[in-house]
Amino acid sequence: MSSTIIKLNAPLTQAFDFQPSSELHLTPTPTLNTLIQQLAGFDTLTSALEYAAKGVTGYNFYDAKGNVRSVLPYKILRQNARILAKRLFGFDLPRGSRVAIIADTSPEFVELFFACRYAGLVPFAMPIPVNLGSHAIYVQQLRGMLESSQASIALANIDYINFLDEAVIGATSIRWTGTPGKLNELPIHDVELQPNHPDETAYLQFTSGSTRTPRGVVITERALMCNLQGIVRNGLEIRSDDRSASWLPFYHDMGLVGLVLAPMVTQISVDYLATRDFAIRPLQWLRLISRNRCTVAFSQPFGLKLCTLRVRESDLKELDLSCWRAAGIGAEMIRPETLRNFAEKFSSAGFDENAFLPCYGLAESTLAVTFSKINTGCNSLQVDSKTLIDKKMAVRLQADGRKQNEFVNCGRPLPGHIVKIIGEDGHQLSEMMVGSVLVQGDSVMTGYYNNPEETNKALKPGNWLDTGDIGFLFEGDLFITGRRTDVIIVNGRNIRAQDIEELAEQQPEVRSREASAFGVNDEDGTTTIVLVIECRLTSPTERQSLTTRLQQLVYMAFGVNCVVELVPPHTLPRTSSGKLSRFAARQGYIQRTQLVDQLSFVESGDR
Repeated sequence: MSSTIIKLNAPLTQAFDFQPSSELHLTPTPTLNTLIQQLAGFDTLTSALEYAAKGVTGYNFYDAKGNVRSVLPYKILRQNARILAKRLFGFDLPRGSRVAIIADTSPEFVELFFACRYAGLVPFAMPIPVNLGSHAIYVQQLRGMLESSQASIALANIDYINFLDEAVIGATSIRWTGTPGKLNELPIHDVELQPNHPDETAYLQFTSGSTRTPRGVVITERALMCNLQGIVRNGLEIRSDDRSASWLPFYHDMGLVGLVLAPMVTQISVDYLATRDFAIRPLQWLRLISRNRCTVAFSQPFGLKLCTLRVRESDLKELDLSCWRAAGIGAEMIRPETLRNFAEKFSSAGFDENAFLPCYGLAESTLAVTFSKINTGCNSLQVDSKTLIDKKMAVRLQADGRKQNEFVNCGRPLPGHIVKIIGEDGHQLSEMMVGSVLVQGDSVMTGYYNNPEETNKALKPGNWLDTGDIGFLFEGDLFITGRRTDVIIVNGRNIRAQDIEELAEQQPEVRSREASAFGVNDEDGTTTIVLVIECRLTSPTERQSLTTRLQQLVYMAFGVNCVVELVPPHTLPRTSSGKLSRFAARQGYIQRTQLVDQLSFVESGDR
C-alpha cells in the first residue's frame, strides 16, 4: 500500500485545495486551514476525521536529512482508510476483533489505524526493535502481545515483516499476516461502513516492553475523546494557527494520542521525524520546529537532554525557536536541571523558558491527567530531604545547607478528573503529605484486555486508578516524587523490573527468586538499571562470565546498559510474606556502594 503522492505549490501558511501529483517534489500541508476549527468535541475518532478531511491540513513525514518524504492530508487519509476498511471486510471478522500493527513512523501505520476503526476493528501499535542484537527477544515480545490481545490480523511494513512472521508461529488466533502492500492487493468489498459507538473500544495501548506479561490497556472512544478534549482545550489551548512537530514513536501513548490524534481532532498540521533519526541527530527536530514555525512540540526529558548535549553552538545560529509556545514535557520524572540546561543553551536561538509545559499522565488514563498552566514555564518546590524520607512529608526548604529534593509542578487535573493522595492504610492524605497517586475520571481505562488479575490491582472501588506513582498535592497542583510500582524509566522507556529479573533467572547459575532489579538515579539525573544476583559461584572467571552475559542479555532485550552486582546467598531482603523487596534491595545496594566509596577515599588518603 502506498499513500497518494501530492504536490503543493503554495506557501506553508496559505490554504488551498490539494491535487494529487506523481512528481517527487513535495510541500508540507499548510498551517492555516480552510476549515473553521473545532477543538475536539467529537463522539468518535472517525467522526473527527470526517470533519478534518474537509480541510487542507494533515500529516507530514521527514527523512533523516530533514527532507519531506511523504505528505498525508486528512482528506487523503480519510479516503485511503475507508478503502482499506472495505478490504478488511474480506476477513469477515466480528466487530471488535484486534488488529496488530508494528508502528513505524509512516503514513501506512496511520492509514491502517483509522482503517481498523472504520471497519469496527480494534487496532493496537506494536514497537519496532530496540536494536539489531535483540532479534529473538523482540520476536518473543511481539508474540506476547499477539497472544495477550488474541489478535486476528497482524501487519508490518517490509522492514519488520520477517520479525512478525516469526512471532505469529504458534499464535492460534492469527488469521492473516502481511505487509500493507499485500493488504492493498485484496479486493474492495462493497459494504456500507457503520459508525462507531462511543462505548466501543477505540484501541489497545500496551504499557511496556514486557517480554512475558504484556498488558493491553483498553481505551474506549468515550475515554479517548474526553482526554483529547481536555488536552487541546485546557492543557494546550490550541489555536487555529498552531502546528506540531514530533519525534515520539507512534507506539508510545504520548506519541499516538498527543501527537497523532490530538492534531487531527483539532485539524492542525503536524511534522514527524522518526525516533531513530532524532536519536542520531536531534538537531533535525529543532530545525523542523524552526523552519515550519511549529508552536506545539512535546518531548520526554531525555530528549531535551539529548538536544542539549548533541547540538553544537555553531548550529544555534540557524535556529529560530521563538515560535515554540508549548514545549510539553512528560512521560518520565521531570528534573528541573534538565529544563534549565536546555533553556540556557537555546535561549540564544529564541527559546522562551516560559514555553515549558510540564504535565503528568499514563496510558491507563488514556494519556494526560494533569497540565501545568500554559505560558508560565516550569515551577518547582525545594523540600527538605530528611523530612521527606522520615515523615513522608514535603516541607519547603528553609535553612541553607540542608539536603534538599526539588520536584516539578505538574499542574492540575483536567476537567472531570480528580487526583488524590492516599497513605499505606488507604486513607486520603492532607496537602504536602507524600503517598500513592490515585486518579478518577472519564479518561480512565476500563481495564487491561484479557487480564482481570492486573485490572483488579490497578482499578480500586469507585473506579479509582492506582497509578503506581507517589507524590503530593500543594495548592491543588500535583508533584510527582517517584514510582511505587516495579517499573524503571530509562530515557523515557518503561522497563518492568520483573522482566529483567526473569531474564536473569533463565541462566543456570541463577535460581528462581534470587534476582532483584531496580533503578538508581545518578547525580546528573540519569537512571541506571541495577541487577543484584544472589550467586554461589566462587571462581572469578565464572563470576565475570555471568556478569558479562547478563549485561549483554539486558542490552539485547531493552537497549540499555545495566550494572550487575553478585552477592552471597540470602543477601536480598524479603517482606514478611516472603516476597523480594525491591525497595530494600535498592537501599542495600546504595549503602554497599557508599561504603565502598568511603573505603576507597580513606585508602587513597592513606597513600
